[in-house]
Amino acid sequence: MQARDIAVNLPTVTVRDPVIKAVRVMVVGRLPGLIVVDGRGRPRMVLPGTQVLRLALPGSYQEDPALARTVDEAHADLFWQELGGLTVADCLPHQPARPVTVPVDATLLEVAALMARLRSPIVAVVDDDGALFGTITLERLLTSLAVEGPGG
Repeated sequence: MQARDIAVNLPTVTVRDPVIKAVRVMVVGRLPGLIVVDGRGRPRMVLPGTQVLRLALPGSYQEDPALARTVDEAHADLFWQELGGLTVADCLPHQPARPVTVPVDATLLEVAALMARLRSPIVAVVDDDGALFGTITLERLLTSLAVEGPGG
């Protein structure tokens, strides 16, 4: 079985999208992360859910957990509103990681090895031109392996 056989079309975001949209796309789609694409539909990077959470969380609270403890519960629940007009680009690291991609003809073992090595719960499957063909989530990969594997 190859990556093309289990890849599915999932929503993506661009660097111009608001962070709030990115979080909502992930939540509504029950996705373990997001693929950020450029204007031509080519994956720029993969954002695991924890990275999406980092986009939504003000940096000062990430850098100093003691600061987060000083905020009372009523105000702590409002950090979401501080996002305002921030875009995905505003919140990305200065040196973004390469996208977690595999070619359409990658084997499931190759997909699993990449996910494990990069600790990414989502992989972009690209065609020969580098355009996004589909997405493989960790859940989809494990389900495919379980169904096709011994006793499946």
